Amino acid sequence: MAQEVTTPAVSPAPGTGGSPRTVLLAIGALLMGLLLASLDQTIVSTALPTIVSDLGGLEHLSWVVTAYLLASTAATPLWGKLGDQYGRKKLFQTAVVIFLIGSALCGIAQNMTQLIGFRALQGLGGGGLIVLSMAIVGDLVTPRERGRYQGLFGAVFGATSVLGPLLGGFFTQHLSWRWVFYINLPLGIVALLVIATVLHIPVHRARHTIDYLGTFLIASVAVCLVLVASLGGTTWAWGSAETIGLAVLGLVLLAFFIRVERRAAEPVLPLRLFGLRTFTLVACISFIVGFAMFGAMTYLPTFLQVVHGISPTLSGVHLLPMVLGLLITSTLSGQIVSRTGRWKVFPILGTGVTAVGLLLLHQLTEFSGTWEMSAYFFVFGAGLGLVMQVLVLVVQNAVSYQDLGVATSGATFFRSIGASFGVAVFGTIFTNLLRDKLADALAGKPLPPGTGTGQLAADPHSLGRLPAALRGPVLHAYATSITDVFLYGVPVVLIAFAIAWFLKEDPLRGSVTAPEITETLASNPVERSSRDEVARALSVLGTREGRRRVYETITEKAGYDLLPAASWLLLRVRREGVVQPAVLAEDATVSLRTVTDASRQLEERGLTRRRGVELTLTERGAETAEALAAAREESLSELLGDWWGADRPTDLVALVKELNAELCGSDAERPMAPGPPRDHAA
Repeated sequence: MAQEVTTPAVSPAPGTGGSPRTVLLAIGALLMGLLLASLDQTIVSTALPTIVSDLGGLEHLSWVVTAYLLASTAATPLWGKLGDQYGRKKLFQTAVVIFLIGSALCGIAQNMTQLIGFRALQGLGGGGLIVLSMAIVGDLVTPRERGRYQGLFGAVFGATSVLGPLLGGFFTQHLSWRWVFYINLPLGIVALLVIATVLHIPVHRARHTIDYLGTFLIASVAVCLVLVASLGGTTWAWGSAETIGLAVLGLVLLAFFIRVERRAAEPVLPLRLFGLRTFTLVACISFIVGFAMFGAMTYLPTFLQVVHGISPTLSGVHLLPMVLGLLITSTLSGQIVSRTGRWKVFPILGTGVTAVGLLLLHQLTEFSGTWEMSAYFFVFGAGLGLVMQVLVLVVQNAVSYQDLGVATSGATFFRSIGASFGVAVFGTIFTNLLRDKLADALAGKPLPPGTGTGQLAADPHSLGRLPAALRGPVLHAYATSITDVFLYGVPVVLIAFAIAWFLKEDPLRGSVTAPEITETLASNPVERSSRDEVARALSVLGTREGRRRVYETITEKAGYDLLPAASWLLLRVRREGVVQPAVLAEDATVSLRTVTDASRQLEERGLTRRRGVELTLTERGAETAEALAAAREESLSELLGDWWGADRPTDLVALVKELNAELCGSDAERPMAPGPPRDHAA
C-alpha cells in the first residue's frame, strides 16, 4: 500500500501578511497618489488659455507644461533609488507633501514666473508619486498578483488621459483655473492619512551608489536645450550672446555628463546601451513621438477655445477622439504583437499615420466643423497609439536581462525629454508666427484704446474687445499660427518614420509580449528593476496561459495521462496539503462536476487518498505533483528565451521558482468547465 504523504502548504510570500482589507486600502491610497500626479500632466492643457489671459505671457505658456515635465523626469531615477535605500513609505509620504505644497503654491501664483517655478516643484513631487506608487505594489502583493494590480495603475493612466482635459475645462469654466491645482489638496491629504495609517511594508535597505552628479548634469543639459528652443528667436535673438552661450553651455555639460557616466558605478543612463543599434533607434523615435504628442496636445485646446470660441469644458470633450484613438490603437497593437510576435509594421505605420495626422491638423481653419476636427484628432491619436506601445517591447527585447530595467526607463526617458522639447519648440514657433501674422492682419487699421498687437498676442481673451470688422482677421491669424505649428512638426515625425525602417525585427521573447500601459502613457520615465519587469510580465502571461488551458500542455510535457483539471487539483493539494473538493468548487468558482471528475481520477490512479471529505497526497501523488510543477516551471522559463541561458542570474531563477510556486494549482489557473455536450441527433 502506498504511503500517505501530506505536503505542507507553500508559505506566503513576503509582503502579504496584511489583511486583504488593509492591502486594498493601501493600494487605493497609492492609486489616489498616482491619479493626482498623472492627472496634472493633462489637466492643465484646457486651462492654459485662461491662465495666460489672467496672468499674461502667452509666449511663456509652454513652460507651464515643460517645467512639470522636466522636473518629474529628472527626479524619477532619484526617487526610485532613494526609496530602495531609505524605505519607500517615507519617501512616498515626502513626495505627497512636496506635490501638495507645489499644488497650493500654483493655486496662489500671481504671475507666470511664479506659476512656472511652482509647477517645477509640483513636478518634483509628482515624479516620486508615479515611481514609488508602482514600486510599493511589489511590497504589498505577491509576484503572481503584481500584474493584476499594476493593471489598475495602467487603468488610472488611461482614465486620466480622458478625464484630465475634461476636468481642467470644467474647473476653469465653473470655478477658476486655480481649482485645477486646489483639487489636489483634499485628495492628497486623504491619501497621506491612509498611507500613514494602513501601509505597513518591510524596509529592505538596498545600498545604491546614487548618481547625483549624472542626474544633475542630464537635467541641466535638458534645461539648457529647452531654454534655447523656447527663448531663442523670441526673448533673445538667435545670434545673441545669451542664446549662443546657453547652447555652448548645454554642449559642455553634455560632454561632462558623458565623462561622468562612463565612470559612474550606477549611471543614470548607462552609455553601453547606445552600443545597441535597436536601443539608439528606439530612443530617437521615442524622443520624436514625445515631441509631437505633447507639442500638439498643448496647443490644440488654445485652438479650440480661442479660434472656435469653445468653452474650456467642451474643449476637453473635443479632445476625446484623439485620446480614444491613442488608447484604442495602443491596446490593439499590443494585443496583435502578443498574439503574432510581429511588430515592425507598427513603428512604421504609427509614425506614418502621425505625420498624416499632423498634416490634417494643419488643414484646420476657424470654419472647420466638429466632425472634421474630431476625425483629424482621431487620426493623430491613432498614429501615436500605434507606435508608443510597441517601442517599449522592442527595446526590452533587444537587451540582456541585466539591462532590462535601465533600458525600459531609458526609452521612456527620451520620450519625456522629447515631450519637454516639443512643447518648447512648438511654443517658440507659435509665438513668432502669431506676432508676424497679427502685425500683418492689423497693419494700418485703427485699434481700440489699450488693445495693441502685443496685448492681443499676450492675452487671447482680449479678442473679445475688438470690433467685429477686426475680429475675423485676428482669429485667422491665431488659427493659422497654431495650425502652421503642426506643419513644422511633420518633417520631424518623418525622420522617425525613416528611422523605423532600420529597426531589425528580431523574434520576440515570450516575456516581452505583455505590454504595460503605464510604460505607454506615462510622461515620466518608468523606473523598475529588471526583476520587477520580469515579475510583472510573467504574472500577466502566467494568468493568461492559465486561461488557455495550460494544464493540458504541462500534463503532456510531464508525460501523464490525466485530465487537465486533475493535474490542477493535484497541484492544489500539493500547495495546500489538504483539500475539500466541494469547498474548492464553491470558493474557486470551478464547477462541482469538474472537481468531482478530477478528484475521482486522482483517487482511481492512487495519487490522492480521501479522508472523509478531504483529499491528501499519496507518495506517488507527491512525485507526480513534483513532475507537474517542474513542467510548469519549464513552461514559465521558456517565456524568457535566451535570458534563461546557462549563465542566468540567481535572482531570475529565484523569481521563476517563487512565481511557479504561487501559480501551481492557484485560482488564477483554475480549469475551465467543459463545454456542453454536442447534440448528435439527426
